[in-house]
Amino acid sequence: MAVKTAAGRAAPGVVPGHADVIFFGGPIVTVTDTPVNAGSPEAVVVKAGRIVFVGDRSRALADWRGADTQLRDLRGRALLPGFIDAHGHLTGTGFQASVANLLAEPDGNVTTIASLREALAEFAVSEVGRRSEWIIGFGYDDSMLAETRHPTRDELDLVSTDRPVLAIHQSFHLGAVNSRGLELLGYGAGTPNPAGGVIRRQDTAPQYGTPDGVLEENAFNPAAARAIAGMHADDQAQFLPRGLRKAASFGFTTVQEGAATLDQLAAMRKAATEFPAGLPIDLVVYVKADEAVQDPDRLQEAQEYSAGLRAAGIKMFLDGSPQGRTAWLTRPYLTPPPGTGADYAGYPVITDDVAERQVRAGFERGWQVLAHVNGDAAIDQFIAAIRNATAALGPADRRTVAIHSQTARADQLDAFAELGIIPSFFSMHTYYWGDWYRSTVLGEERAENISPARWALDRQLLYTSHHDAPVALPNSIAILASQVTRVTRSNHTLGAHQRVSALDAVKAITINAAHQYFERDTKGSIEVGKVADLVILDRNPLTVPAETIRDLTVEETIKAGTTVYDSHRDGNAPD
Repeated sequence: MAVKTAAGRAAPGVVPGHADVIFFGGPIVTVTDTPVNAGSPEAVVVKAGRIVFVGDRSRALADWRGADTQLRDLRGRALLPGFIDAHGHLTGTGFQASVANLLAEPDGNVTTIASLREALAEFAVSEVGRRSEWIIGFGYDDSMLAETRHPTRDELDLVSTDRPVLAIHQSFHLGAVNSRGLELLGYGAGTPNPAGGVIRRQDTAPQYGTPDGVLEENAFNPAAARAIAGMHADDQAQFLPRGLRKAASFGFTTVQEGAATLDQLAAMRKAATEFPAGLPIDLVVYVKADEAVQDPDRLQEAQEYSAGLRAAGIKMFLDGSPQGRTAWLTRPYLTPPPGTGADYAGYPVITDDVAERQVRAGFERGWQVLAHVNGDAAIDQFIAAIRNATAALGPADRRTVAIHSQTARADQLDAFAELGIIPSFFSMHTYYWGDWYRSTVLGEERAENISPARWALDRQLLYTSHHDAPVALPNSIAILASQVTRVTRSNHTLGAHQRVSALDAVKAITINAAHQYFERDTKGSIEVGKVADLVILDRNPLTVPAETIRDLTVEETIKAGTTVYDSHRDGNAPD
């Protein structure tokens, strides 16, 4: 029978006694709107992977302590629900950990094109690099390089002229290749730009002049695909486990693969069954929309997990990267990139007809639809596709997600509320590229309103926030800090009016993210009956000064009652 007392609640149908774990001795952030008692709960009891009691410590010990029960004194540390990755690329996280690190501080030390070349050269002679057909690095940011530009083919030729070289921009929407790489891709003088992509040129005459090595969007994608495919199979097989370990080290208990091919989905399903007890944390997969629409029977969308993995729907791509100046805007960029005019505002990746066809296919098949939309013109295109598909097929609780929504306008958030679209903000942009947006990309006025979380709350929208790894490290703490402070690299507060409370920031990666996944009944908060997905932080993010949230550390990550990461055992951020 159920046990319910004024001192706490127990799970219906669960008889007290012989719990697996009892947590106590620290603040418990339940992320619920209704507290168990008048005050905060003192204890959380876990049995068979579920939370069975939340409430008074003395009652927990009296009713649930057995001979084998583990007593976990938090010693002042904070217990929170396990973090839920609202959008990221798990295997990309593993890929990032496998190739040359081209990130700038605080995640790397590449600050010049010379240091970028050094990192690539070191990878070339590493164990993984020697097995790879391409010399690959990930994460350079032209805004953080001393030269404030992309590397050229000639500069990458200094790394190698025999092997193809690929330096991937931190946005994963652009990259630079050497002469050998351009040759293998078939890009030369006279090669036209592909639809939805740009091959940057050394000259403008004749038309389609000699490529300078920098590739955008659909011109870049084949380079990334060939380079990754050219890595040794054993190294590619490590992308998944490396990504899982990295995500767990930041407190994530549910993660996303946000743009898989159908073949990758099949490979991940197979790999999940090869783990002794399934994947250590839950993985939700979204397949690239163009593939899924062409071969819909292979997606096999499922609401239930199998070996810790489920395929949930499709991912669309409508534009590119604001920091790379390929996102599609309604107003021109403050400073257009080389080779463009003053009216340059980016460009779409797909046509309106294709966008509507992909949305409609998702709605018809019951697939959840996610769309990469950074620029406000891309958001307009997505809203129109959703509106038209809804008019044709009728309204429903589809929880369509507008990924990034960097430059969403206030009127577009009104449309989100009307159409049931969830904005998932890449809030860390305020730190990583806020200064770049102000000075080069958008200008002060538009930059202040990127990732407009406060506007979303004002409209009672359940927004989420994500890391988009490998674009950034899957750093949950940085996600929290960026929403609360909106501080840039230069310590400038970018749009103070868009800041949110620490509780709202925590909700964006717990209960709101669970809602986005249709999993709120089982995840996202510390409540009786839910899965015991938990994270222990060294301090409580709700009570520390806002400026110190970024200094919090993940001490332990617990999935269904089992520890999958312990900072004292596993280190701070394993590869």
